Amino acid sequence: MNISRTVSRATTAAALAAALGMGAVQGAAAASPAERAATGRTVHASLSPVSAVSPALPAYKEDGGWTGDGLALNAADNARVDAFIERARNAERSISPQVRTAALLSGAELIGFDHRLKSPDSLKRKVATSLLDHPGQPVNDALAGISDSVRYTLQWPDSRYTEGVARAASVLSAWGNDSTKWSNTWARAKGYKAINSGWRAPRSEHLFEVQFHTPASKHAQEVTHTLYEEQRLPTTSTERARELQARQDAIFAAVPVPPGADSLTAPARSGAPRPSLRPQPVAP
Repeated sequence: MNISRTVSRATTAAALAAALGMGAVQGAAAASPAERAATGRTVHASLSPVSAVSPALPAYKEDGGWTGDGLALNAADNARVDAFIERARNAERSISPQVRTAALLSGAELIGFDHRLKSPDSLKRKVATSLLDHPGQPVNDALAGISDSVRYTLQWPDSRYTEGVARAASVLSAWGNDSTKWSNTWARAKGYKAINSGWRAPRSEHLFEVQFHTPASKHAQEVTHTLYEEQRLPTTSTERARELQARQDAIFAAVPVPPGADSLTAPARSGAPRPSLRPQPVAP
């Protein structure tokens, strides 16, 4: 089913005004599922072939670079990531009131609002990993692929999930946010179950993520997070990785599928295409 719905501008505006006055919503941290990292990596030209115990790592920090978990960014790339982080913070100020409005109008619980900004270290690990996995990739290309520097989680009981998602997505679309990603995995036989949606904010053109969960699917995500983190480590054997995946599959298999959830689709894009469909390069 297509979930594009007509939303009263007056109602939405009133809800936005209410959302602007809302305090931080308490809840569990919203954890955006990380992309599966490749176990075979090639060193990028802007990085040194260093390990977690290499004495070369501290030199990056002294020169204005960054190191963490055996990964490193040189000073120039680190400065561009810092500029991207600042842009995400600025964009969040206008995105959050709209997401709060969507939660309010759809009757959703806004989970982990205090963690709506991805941490600098997490972002830098993601960029450094991308540069290692794609030799010669410019850091701006790696940054352009990050869609969860600003992220949110909305949650409904099973009985109200399908209608809630439809309403929330319609509200976000009505504010001019373009749908860039709609990953509905409720029909999946194995693995993660939920809807992960991506959006482009109209003013900043910054990408942000909204996950749509039920209490059971969110709990499963949190329970399997440690298993997933171990699975993605390069030091994890193939046999152990298979075992960890099987345990994750079993946990998600127990998550009930809300009626109609597997047929939810992204809202239809309305209005004329925007001239810029990609974030501008980040200057240090």
